[in-house]
Amino acid sequence: MIAYDLQCTKGHTFEGWFESIKTFEQQQRKGLVACPICDDNRVERLPSAFAIKSSQEPAAVPEVQTDTHGQKKELTKEIIDFVENNFDNVGADFAKEALKMHYGVTEPRNIRGVSSETEEETLKKEGIEFFKFPLPSSPDTDA
Repeated sequence: MIAYDLQCTKGHTFEGWFESIKTFEQQQRKGLVACPICDDNRVERLPSAFAIKSSQEPAAVPEVQTDTHGQKKELTKEIIDFVENNFDNVGADFAKEALKMHYGVTEPRNIRGVSSETEEETLKKEGIEFFKFPLPSSPDTDA
């Protein structure tokens, strides 16, 4: 089941539980989703308040000043250190952990890991936003 934040055209917000995004869209098209306050069936899904965030104060993101090799190397190290120190590495369980947080099974937190294309499609279908980027190898290694 998926919980969505919904809003009618009169501005009432409420939560709806659906089997999938497809189920919600089908019921919405048929006018079966209605506001529990005013019974308006012109209902829209609100952007999810879900995010993978930490309750900690965000660390300052380093600024890029000039393009010298030494500064690039230092910036790369700072990025790697930031990610390693501020995100839990859940490895191949990234999609599972994101879904648990999305459904409220576990507390939201910053996570990082890997996922398959199939898992990424599932996350997208469930309305879970994520950011995918390659983490550069540490400048301290020759990799």
